[in-house]
Amino acid sequence: MALNFTLIYGSVRSGRQGIKAVHFLENQLQQRGHQTTLIDPLEYTLPLLDKMYKEYKPDEAPEVLQKLAAILKDSDGFLIVSGEYNHGIPPALKNLLDHFLEEWAFRPSAITCYSAGQFGGVRAAMQLRMTLGELGMSSIPSLFPIPKVQDTFQEDGTPINIKIEKYVAPFLDEFEWYARALKNERANGIPY
Repeated sequence: MALNFTLIYGSVRSGRQGIKAVHFLENQLQQRGHQTTLIDPLEYTLPLLDKMYKEYKPDEAPEVLQKLAAILKDSDGFLIVSGEYNHGIPPALKNLLDHFLEEWAFRPSAITCYSAGQFGGVRAAMQLRMTLGELGMSSIPSLFPIPKVQDTFQEDGTPINIKIEKYVAPFLDEFEWYARALKNERANGIPY
């Protein structure tokens, strides 16, 4: 079953390295026959959260929120790609997540975390799990941490060491499983 996945990237820093991981993951999902959409906070500039999308009257939300809401509603799952900023979630990612609520619900998320150091961003991933669960898109049990992301991929996301393709496969298998299961259940209705 082909699925529609949205990749959500969290960094707006100059010289950002995680975008290489995003390109790698996007390619891996497309090779599996899935459709992908990337939400990059550099392309979808959002104001700091004042009102959530749902708090606007119909058709009065800023255009960028309307466009993002349509993307999210069509998604079968969300692959979050997050760096670690001072042991936490990048502010652009948290701001993007907090603008929406129902649009995330009853779809799985999967966390890929990265860092320039050896821990691969796992401290941010633990904080992300709490936020994602509260938003209704609980994360799958597995994480895909990428230590030393700057040394792992070429600019276009091509892996420098192809073993990473072997390591990512079970993570994506699990994500697909949850996405298929929840898609089937959403077709039967949601609890509220």
